[in-house]
Amino acid sequence: MQKNWILFFTGLLFCLSLWVAKPSLGAIETRCGWLDNPTPANWWLTDRDGEWGISFQGGYQANGMENIPDLSSGEYVETNGHYGYACVCLDVTTNLSARKITSIDSGEQLPLSRCQEDPALPSR
Repeated sequence: MQKNWILFFTGLLFCLSLWVAKPSLGAIETRCGWLDNPTPANWWLTDRDGEWGISFQGGYQANGMENIPDLSSGEYVETNGHYGYACVCLDVTTNLSARKITSIDSGEQLPLSRCQEDPALPSR
């Protein structure tokens, strides 16, 4: 009987350790950097940790795309017609292993100088 209790508590502790080891799973985080939209339905964010896919034409699309700020209201660089890039902070949920943003909760457009002066970001 005592052996069963030991096994039960060992299993319980193992499950708790797995839960504690992943506290950020599904957590909203703020990511700031270059938001690129070079062509229709293609979006990604480049921040201090690298490139994060948001949307790919004919394929993947993060939830909450409507929460991307209106980029026409701030500093925006057009590189292909009305497509281009801006500097933003987005409140997002990510899939780290896939390097994708899975959902966008909200966002704020920033002056281009904020990203241009950030040494952790690639220059433009």
